[in-house]
Amino acid sequence: MRLRYFLNIFFVVFCLLLLSGCSTREKATVIKFSSWGSESEVRILRPLIAEFEEKNPDIKIEFIHIPKNYFQKLHLLFASNLAPDVIFVNNINGIIYADAGLFEDLSPYLEASEGTDREDFFENSLKAFTYNDKLYALPRDVSNIVVFYNKDIFSCCGVEPPYEGWTFGDFLEKSKALVNSKSCSQKWAVGFDERAVFWLPFLWSNGGGILSEDLEKIIIAEEASVEGLEFYSDLRNKYHLAPSDAQKGSLSNSQLFKHGDIAMQISGRWSVPFFRKNLDFDWDIVPFPSSKRGSVVDVDASGWGISAGSKYKEQAWRFVEFMASEEAVKKMTSSGLIIPARVSVAKSELFLDTKQKPAGSKYFVTAIDTGIPTPANKNYQEILDILDKRIELLFSGKKQAKEVIDKELEAELSELLE
Repeated sequence: MRLRYFLNIFFVVFCLLLLSGCSTREKATVIKFSSWGSESEVRILRPLIAEFEEKNPDIKIEFIHIPKNYFQKLHLLFASNLAPDVIFVNNINGIIYADAGLFEDLSPYLEASEGTDREDFFENSLKAFTYNDKLYALPRDVSNIVVFYNKDIFSCCGVEPPYEGWTFGDFLEKSKALVNSKSCSQKWAVGFDERAVFWLPFLWSNGGGILSEDLEKIIIAEEASVEGLEFYSDLRNKYHLAPSDAQKGSLSNSQLFKHGDIAMQISGRWSVPFFRKNLDFDWDIVPFPSSKRGSVVDVDASGWGISAGSKYKEQAWRFVEFMASEEAVKKMTSSGLIIPARVSVAKSELFLDTKQKPAGSKYFVTAIDTGIPTPANKNYQEILDILDKRIELLFSGKKQAKEVIDKELEAELSELLE
């Protein structure tokens, strides 16, 4: 009898505990969180999500991983009133949603936060996510452009390596010397990419661009812009220092750099993990060369926004605040993939570690202060689509920059300013 009594008591207690656990789970608020990212990036994200859930048992994160066609699918989610509560976004595409009022203004949340110091974020990273004086996302990282170079090729060719403060003229002179050298087997001095992110720094550094920084004017037809485009095009078509599409074949610039076919590659931090793993020669980075305005590259940001239509904004902010914390950003930084938007992490040994390549990681950081967030409006992608068709004639060698960039094009693009 006594044994049965204790068994009954145990059974009742067990059921109560079980029901209590079910009750806790039922009460947990589900926050939907969307992001793109490679499998290696997701392997870092999932433990962070688990850590957040452990520290916040009243919140459950539903991770929506969209590795391809991210923004097309995000459009559909917003249109169907199924937008995630927390959305990983960049400032180039995010401007569309911010203009439509689809993101919550995070400024009040950040100002009221005791755990997130606004001063620890690079000012340009916050500027990238500010639209109409509202902060629509909290930055995780910034991206910018530097020049990767093969130190062995420069040494073999007897050409002085590039250095901080070098100019467009130095860049051209060194490129010619590399190609004219008979000492080494590289085919070209530098890679060539027709996407705007790679040629825009040539315009910005020369004092030009596509859109003015106040977004009020199309400046692609101004002399400084045309000169910058011509300089970049000449690397391939006039001086033959960069490969044509036919010469590249199916190889990417990273593969050409890996194989030693080019001595320099203009790229960003995203190339570092691949290069660390696959390059068997000595390499490093230097800042983008300077022209009339200096060395001006993009300071674009990726980070977390909260849907203005979310029913759980307080819980969503807790998740964003956790993901933007110094410790979480450190874990993302350890992959070598990102330039952290937090100053404390970007200037720490974790990021600047000179024991692993590139030794010049500091140049990713210094470029943040001298660069600019890409001036973009809600029609920016349409502007780029129009430009791409015109500039293809320039990059293929069929026309000169002044023939491609004319008043007719300027007028067509100006219609997309509103």
